[in-house]
Amino acid sequence: MEIAIIAHDGKKAEMVQFLNHHSAILKQKNITLISTGTTGKKVSKAGLKVNALLSGPLGGDAQIAARVAEGQCDMVLFFRDPLDRHPHEPDILMLMRLCDVHNVPLATNPATAELLIKAI
Repeated sequence: MEIAIIAHDGKKAEMVQFLNHHSAILKQKNITLISTGTTGKKVSKAGLKVNALLSGPLGGDAQIAARVAEGQCDMVLFFRDPLDRHPHEPDILMLMRLCDVHNVPLATNPATAELLIKAI
């Protein structure tokens, strides 16, 4: 199972804390983590193995969207900051649309991510 993790700058610490809290589940199952670049660096420093792609504004969101469209990514955990502006908003919307088109579970906040992780 491949899980994509993305977090806007104001949510990166919250993502790391969430993943650390659920590290037993993530390590126990046959799960591969992929992420956008900066999120991946922070998660890797926290001790989890992650394959970091490009940074979101440089195309990382689009790379993950492509993996969703190709059927490679099974779940997306995207801790969005709805109170901040993002120059790559079109990529974000494309990723969310492709998750809907391809019926891939998408969590945009910790409460929904918690439900998805517990369902694994």
